Amino acid sequence: MATEEAKPTVGFIGLGVMGRLMAGHLLTAGYPLVVSDLQRAAAEPALARGARWAENAKEVAQTTDVVLTALPEPKDVAAVALGAEGILENLARGKAFIDLSTNSPEVIRGIHDRGLELGIEVLDATMSGGMHGAASRQLSLIVGGEREVYEKYDPLLSAMSEKVLYAGPSGSGAVVKIVNNMISLCSSILIGDALLIGAKAGVDLATMTDIIGKSTGATWRMNESFPRYILKGDFEPGFAVDLAVKDLRLAAELAEQEGLRSACLDLFRERYAEAQARGWGRLHSEAVVRLAEEDAQLELRI
Repeated sequence: MATEEAKPTVGFIGLGVMGRLMAGHLLTAGYPLVVSDLQRAAAEPALARGARWAENAKEVAQTTDVVLTALPEPKDVAAVALGAEGILENLARGKAFIDLSTNSPEVIRGIHDRGLELGIEVLDATMSGGMHGAASRQLSLIVGGEREVYEKYDPLLSAMSEKVLYAGPSGSGAVVKIVNNMISLCSSILIGDALLIGAKAGVDLATMTDIIGKSTGATWRMNESFPRYILKGDFEPGFAVDLAVKDLRLAAELAEQEGLRSACLDLFRERYAEAQARGWGRLHSEAVVRLAEEDAQLELRI
């Protein structure tokens, strides 16, 4: 009788809000897991389920077949991926590195090119869908890299998400994620402004959001995120203002590299920076709408 092929041992570095959930899905799917984080406490849920602890990126790489990272900033990914103590230098030839972070296309392409030199397969597989999407495996994993490498690791990626989407060559996943987040984050401000105008004009907020949610103004932010956060007055992360500021910075950097400028992006970056300056950086990104609420002297609550 044929036996199921043994699953590769997976390393996971970065067990924050998103990483912890994705690592949990891998454990549920039966992947042997080695985990590491700056804070060991973040790894306790995975360790309690049988994952093994590693002190650093080098140890993770030396004891696994595939290493995943879910880290806050491009510089954090570069720090653990590159250099003598990093992932690439300590993985065996033919193994793989997959970055789940919202990364700079320039950074991930540099890591990809170094991987080619060392015989390491590299994918960017950025996550889109937030904490609730991660918990339910309904977020999107947007993948960049060689198609054959993507196809090889699709079973692993599919253990974490039901929506694994191939975007193109290395860096494509990062580009699409940055553009996606630019649209999503900027739309929060627009939706907030629009709803405040409608509410000030005397229309019941619940009625208005229900109708718009069934009309051409419907968006994921309107139908999913606003009801969960701003309309409840709940600003617990989720996806924090600090991360929104970072992602919109990446969008501006990408536009500049391509010789482009978005006037809308410039304006919306200012609003998120103002929210961050208010001390709201750790609140959910929908907290940016509170600035308009203050101006209107009206709260969008149902």
